[in-house]
This record gives sequence, C-alpha cells and structure tokens, in this order.
Amino acid sequence: MKVLIVGSGGREHAIAWKVAQSKKVDKIYCAPGNAGISEVAECVPIGAMEFDKLVAFAKEKEIDLTVIGMDDPLVGGIVDVFEKEGLRVFGPRKNAAILEGSKAFSKDLMKKYHIPTAAYETFTDPEKALEYLETAKMPIVLKADGLALGKGVLICQTLEEAKEGVKTLMMDKKFGSAGDEIVIEEFMTGREVSVLSFVDGNIVKIMSSAQDHKRAKDGDQGLNTGGMGNFSPSPFYTEEVDEFCKKYIYQPTVDAMKAEGRPFKGVIFFGLMLTPEGPKVLEYNARFGDPEAQVVLPRLENDIVDVFEACIDGTLDKVDLKFDNDRATVCVILASDGYPVEYKKGFPIEGLEKFKGKDDYYVFHSGTKFNDKGQIVTNGGRVLGVTATGKDLKEARKKAYEATEWVSFENKYMRHDIGRAIDEA
Repeated sequence: MKVLIVGSGGREHAIAWKVAQSKKVDKIYCAPGNAGISEVAECVPIGAMEFDKLVAFAKEKEIDLTVIGMDDPLVGGIVDVFEKEGLRVFGPRKNAAILEGSKAFSKDLMKKYHIPTAAYETFTDPEKALEYLETAKMPIVLKADGLALGKGVLICQTLEEAKEGVKTLMMDKKFGSAGDEIVIEEFMTGREVSVLSFVDGNIVKIMSSAQDHKRAKDGDQGLNTGGMGNFSPSPFYTEEVDEFCKKYIYQPTVDAMKAEGRPFKGVIFFGLMLTPEGPKVLEYNARFGDPEAQVVLPRLENDIVDVFEACIDGTLDKVDLKFDNDRATVCVILASDGYPVEYKKGFPIEGLEKFKGKDDYYVFHSGTKFNDKGQIVTNGGRVLGVTATGKDLKEARKKAYEATEWVSFENKYMRHDIGRAIDEA
C-alpha cells in the first residue's frame, strides 16, 4: 500500500512515523515534508496548496491513501478535489472543514444546537465591534474568524487592549482576510484541555486527552503560538468530564454537522475549557493538533491506517480504539528565539543522532530542512518537538527535558514549565 501525507510540520512527522508502523504500508510519500520526515518517507517538492500537482502525483504513483495533515488545504477543499478524481483521501470535505475555517460558523453552530461554549458576538464592522466593547466585561477574547496559524486569538485584559486588538485584526489586517470578521467572546476561566477524535460522518471515537501550552513564555506569558509543548493524558480530564463531553459536546457536534448537510469525516480537535460551570468548547480544529499529535499518537496502539480507512468507509463503530494507559507522554517544543514574531533560521542542528535506538524518546521535526551541504538546519519558528514517554507524567516530563539538552542550535528557545500543572493534579 502506498500512502501520501500532505504537510510539512511536526504533526505530519508524527503521522508519517505512525503510518510507517503499519504492516499494510510499503511506501510513504510526504509533500512537501521536512528533513525529519525524510527518514520515514520520500519527500516530494509539492506545496500543500498545489492541488492539481498533488492529484497528478497521486495518480502517477498510484497512491492508495492520501492523508491531509494541514488546515489550509482542508479548508481550501483538497478532499473534494481528490474525491472528484476518484482518489481515496482522509480528511473532511470543504463544507465540513468550515468547522475550523470559520469561528463565526462554529460559534453559530454551537448556539443553534445548544453545545456549551462561551457567550459571544460576531462583527464585520470594526466600528460596531469597538462600540460593543464599551459595554463588555473585561478581560475579553478576540478571535479572527479565519485561519491564522493558531495565533489569531487575542486575550485582552483592558478596554484599551481590546480596542487595539480590533484595530490589529480588522484594520491593520495582521492576519489578512482572516480578520475580515471577528468573534468577541467572554473570557472563560479554568483548565484548558485538548481532545482529538476520529469521526466517520456518524459516530465519534475519542483519542486520549492532552493539555497544550499556547503562550510563548514561561508562566503562560507572552503571545499565543501554535503550541510550545504539551502532555498526555491530562490528569484534569476525569471520567466525569468525559461522560459530560460525550453526551453534550462530542456526539452533538457530529450530529449537528450531519444535520446541516456537512457530514464530517476525519479528525475533530475539541479545544475545551473546564470552567466552574462545566466543560465548554473553546474551539474546533478539523485535523490533528500540533503538537498534540506528537503526544497522542505515540500512545495509540491501533494500526492508524485501519482507523483512517474506517473513517472514510463509515465503519468506525467496528474499531476498538486503544491507547497505552500505562504510559504518559510529554513534548517540549524547541523554537527559534523570537517566535512567534521575528526569528532567524538556517542554523545547523546538532545532536539529533542521540535519539536513535532509544525507545522512550522521539524527536518530531516541525521546521527543518537540508541545506546545500546536506546539514539539517532550522527552517521555522517551531523547530523540533522533543518527546518522551514514561510510566507517569512526571517521569515523562523529566525525560523530555533531559532530551532537550541533547540537541543544540543557535537561537534555541523553549519554555521550561511544560507539564508543571501535573504537580497540581
């Protein structure tokens, strides 16, 4: 079986690594991939948004299954294009990927189907948004409606900050057209938990919980990022929380999408806030989270290709999804200093060979490439996901931070408190 994975980050590296473990798979390609992915797949120089070239490649190589890792091609309709050409593909169609592609759509969906979420209003007119802020309670959250690489969310402590946020999103267009419409919602308090799920259009099967660290600096300070590290499982995701979410959030979301004529097949990422009033949805993503995939997939015991195919075929009810509940995983992101604003790249990375042959340690590449000399160099804000498993979260955290010392590159930066919440559980 030949598999093509579309994307170039740590998420796609984790997916490729897991697909490589399938006994069904003989050959893996990744477009465009990165230096780390090249160890388990053949990387091809085709961009994730070059749909025609990807289709032509899939036909030429007689690809049996294409897995879409990234949000941009999903929201852009890549699954529809592949299906139209008779190609087998894992991911939601364009009309379902809107669950992530438009925050206004997802908020309206939750309101219509009574799925717990924060109170909100949407605006396309910046003047009306500013007028609304005058009567709003602070702190407050501003969200660009469209895709913004996980950075289009502003938490504003004061009215002045909120007004500046509206200007940034809607007038200065920091995230381009993503800020044409914004969602202004109440600021929720509580623990934030990430739950990935497989969906086949009718039913949902939950993966193990994870907990992300979005802010750039220790102590949850600094700007929002695509994620600076996380751990799985979350000790705060209790059986009681799980039962509530299955009844009021997970299946109701899948049913709502089906009722709207937008059946969802693929992965739904549920971003949850465990508030004093109960769990509420912070956001949906229409694909694996990054770096969530890097802590959840190492604990998945199923052949992932079987699960992908069950989602496509609508037979997920026949899959007994299993995770290693005797192990925990922690991922620490090694980033380029200055991320998520300005940073330099092209620095050689040393020490990657130290991960080879070590069962409990993984290094997933997010922003790397080969330079002209054949060296692996930094090529992004988030560079590597250093991941370790252990008998519990504390051991996994200790091992992950030990492993961060094996790797060096100029302007290496990381948070030092990933998983510290474990001590409070």
